[in-house]
Amino acid sequence: MTTATPLAPPRGYLGVAVRRREDVRFLSGTATYLDDVELPNALHVAFVRSPHAHARLGDVDTRAALAAPGVVAAFTARDLPGRTLPGPRAFADTTIVHALHPIFAENTVRYVGQVVAAIVAESRAAAEDATELVEVEYEPLEALTDVRAALTSPVQLHAAAPANIVVRYARRSGDVEAAFAAAAHVVARTVRIPRLAIVPLETRGALAAYDRGTDMLTLWSSAQDPHRSRATLARVLDRPEDRIHVIVPDVGGGFGQKSYAQAEVAALAHAAIVLARPVKWVEDRRENFQAAHHGRGLEADAELAVGEDGRFLAVRAQLYADCGAYVYSSVPNSGITASLLLSGCYEIGAADVTMVGVATNRVPTSPYRGAGRPEAAIVIEALVDLAARSLRRDPIEVRLANVVTRFPYTTATGSTYDSGDYRALLDRLVALAELSRLREEQALARLEGRLYGIGTALYVERSGGGWEAAAASIEPGGRVIARIGSSPHGQGHETSFAQVIATTLDVPMDVVVVRWGDSSEVPRGVGTFGSRSMTMGGGALHLAAARLRARALQLAAHVLGAAVDDLTWERGRVFVANAPGRALDLAELAAAAYDPQRVPPGFDLGLASYATFTAEYGYSTGAHLAVVEIDRALGKPRVLRMFAVDDAGTIVNPLLAEGQVIGGIAQGVGEALFEEVAHDEFGQPRVASFLDYPLVTAVEMPPVTTAFIASPSPLHPLGIKGVAEGGACGAPAAIANAVADALAPLGAGPVDMPFTGEKLWRALRAVEAAR
Repeated sequence: MTTATPLAPPRGYLGVAVRRREDVRFLSGTATYLDDVELPNALHVAFVRSPHAHARLGDVDTRAALAAPGVVAAFTARDLPGRTLPGPRAFADTTIVHALHPIFAENTVRYVGQVVAAIVAESRAAAEDATELVEVEYEPLEALTDVRAALTSPVQLHAAAPANIVVRYARRSGDVEAAFAAAAHVVARTVRIPRLAIVPLETRGALAAYDRGTDMLTLWSSAQDPHRSRATLARVLDRPEDRIHVIVPDVGGGFGQKSYAQAEVAALAHAAIVLARPVKWVEDRRENFQAAHHGRGLEADAELAVGEDGRFLAVRAQLYADCGAYVYSSVPNSGITASLLLSGCYEIGAADVTMVGVATNRVPTSPYRGAGRPEAAIVIEALVDLAARSLRRDPIEVRLANVVTRFPYTTATGSTYDSGDYRALLDRLVALAELSRLREEQALARLEGRLYGIGTALYVERSGGGWEAAAASIEPGGRVIARIGSSPHGQGHETSFAQVIATTLDVPMDVVVVRWGDSSEVPRGVGTFGSRSMTMGGGALHLAAARLRARALQLAAHVLGAAVDDLTWERGRVFVANAPGRALDLAELAAAAYDPQRVPPGFDLGLASYATFTAEYGYSTGAHLAVVEIDRALGKPRVLRMFAVDDAGTIVNPLLAEGQVIGGIAQGVGEALFEEVAHDEFGQPRVASFLDYPLVTAVEMPPVTTAFIASPSPLHPLGIKGVAEGGACGAPAAIANAVADALAPLGAGPVDMPFTGEKLWRALRAVEAAR
C-alpha cells in the first residue's frame, strides 16, 4: 500500500511556492496574445455560418459579396472539396464512425453556426458586412436535438451511422448478473449532465502568412500547443509539416477548446496561401458560443449493487454521449474516459459499462476541463450517496468501507491506479471541514425548517500518459535554455517548468529560460491537455536536465583534470572536491564546450541534451465537500463553503497547485449552479452571449479551504501526478450530493444540474402538490 503523507520538505525548488514569473508581463500589459500580432498588408476574414441546425445545402452565391467595397476573395466548399478535419485514433474496445467535419459545409449543414463560406476583405468590418450579401439556398430538415430520441429517429445524419451511433465503447468484467442477484440493496439513478460552453477569456483566433519564395506557411494561433495544429493543417492542406511553421503566443485560456486547428483556421490558412497575403481571424463571443465545440453532454442510467455489509459488489451503466454533428479527433475521449473511471475510488468487483456516442444537430462536443472525469464522479458519487441512504449509514463511513486500499490496483473497468491513500484523503477532509460541527449546524438548520445539505465526493483523475519531449542547453553566457513541447495557457508553467530544470541541474532559477510554442524551435511534442504538462512535460525536462548535467560533468572533468567522481556540482558551479579553487561556472563550462581545443576526444561541441519521457497514465485523487443551502420559498441554492483535499503526488509549486484547485472549483460551481447550453426543438441554441450564459462570479463563489497530501507516483521520476482538473472533477459531484442531501428530508428529487432556482423551486412545489 502506498502511504500518503503531508507534503514533503522542499527539495531544491520542488515544493516551493515560487510566484509566477510570467505575471510580470500579464499584469503590466506587455503580454502578446494572438490579436496583438500585426503583419503589414494583412487581410481579415469573416465566416458565413448556417442559420439552420439541419438543412440540405444548395447554391452558395458569393457574387454580390465579391462586388462589395474592400472584399478581396470568397471561399466555399468548391475551393476545398472533400477536405475534412482529421478523425479520432483507434481506441481499444471501441467502434468509431468517421463522420468527419468538413472545412466548408458540402451538400448538408448539420448544426447552427457551421461554416458555409469565408469572405476575405481589407478590414474586418468590410468582411463582416459582406457576409450579409452571400445568398445561400437551404432546404430545412428535421433536427435531432435529443440524444435518446436520435437513437430511434428515422432521421439519419450520416450514412455510415445507423441509429445515429458514431461511437460505441464497452467494458465488462466479473459476474455482474450474479452480483446484482445477490445484492441486499440495489440503487439506481438516471443522471443528465448538460452541455457546457467552454468560454475561454480569449476566444479562438489565428493569423496566417504565406511566403511563396520559400513555400512556407506561418501560422500564429491561440492554441494549446503548436504541433497538433501543424499536424492538422498538414493533413487538411496536403502540405509537408516542414512547410508549416506554427507559433503559439500567450494564450488566454484553452480548457480543451483550443486543442487543435479547427475548420476556421484551415480555411484561413488556405486563403493566405491562395492570396499570398496575411489573413487574420479572431472570433467574437457570439461565434464562440455558437460554433466552438462544447463540453460535457452526457446521460447515464446507472446501478450499484450493495451487499448487506455495505460493500459494493458491482456497477452497471449505460452512457449516452452527445457527440454533436461530427466526430472531431478528440470527440470520443470524454465518453470513453467517463466509462473507464466509472468505478471511481472504490473496490467494485464487477462492472458492465457501455457507452454510445450519438450524433445530433448540435456543435460537436470535445474535451472540456476534466473530460469525462467529472462525469464519472457525478454518476458514481450519486450512487454512493443513494447507497448510504439505503443502508441508513453515514456517507463518509460507507466510502471508507469501500475505497481502494492497495496499489497498484486495477479496477473492474480496466484502469490501473498507480498510487494513493483514499482513506487518508477522507480523514483529512473530515478534519479540515470540521464535519461534526457542520453536522450540528445542519441539525439546527433542519429544526428551523431550513434546507441545508452537506455533500461529499471522491474523484479519480487520469493524468499524463503517452510521451512528451524536451531539450535543454547551457549557453555561453551561462543561461540555461529549456525547450518544451508542452505550452502554457494560463497555468504558470513557465515558472513550474523552470523549477524542475533548476532543481535537477542545481542552478539558480533566475538563469533558467523556458521556451515553448514555436514549432521551429521547440521539440516535437504532444501538448498541453489532460493534466499532462507537469507529468509528461516535467518528466521530459527532468530527463533532459539530468542528461545535460552528466554531459557537463564529463566536460568539466576533462577541463579540470579530475575524475567525474571527484567533482562537486553546487548551484551551477563545478569544482574539485578537495580543491575548491579548481572550479568552473556555467558560463565557463559553456565557453569550453564550444572550444575544440578544450573538449575531450569524441565530444560534440556544445552543451545540449534532448529527452523523451514515456509513461502510463497516473491517477490523481481528491475528496471534496460542499455545504449548500436552498431558499425554501425561491428555490435558489447557495454554496456556503467548499473544502478540498487533493493528492497529486509530488507538488512542484504549492501556490500554483492551489490556484489550479480553486480555479477548477470555480468552474465546477458554475457548472453545478447555472451553466447549460440548451437548444430548442429546431436545434437553435438558446445562448448567444453572457446575458444568456452566466458564469460564476465572486458573488456566487463560496469560501474554499484546501489541503494536499502526497502519494508520489511510481511511474514518474519525480513522483508527479496531474493537479489541473481535480477541482472541476470533485466540486460538481460534491455540490450535487449536497443539493440532494438538502432536499432529502422532503423526499424531493432527483434533480439534475444545473441547479437553477427555477428548477429547484419546481421540485419543491411538486413535493407540496403531492402532499
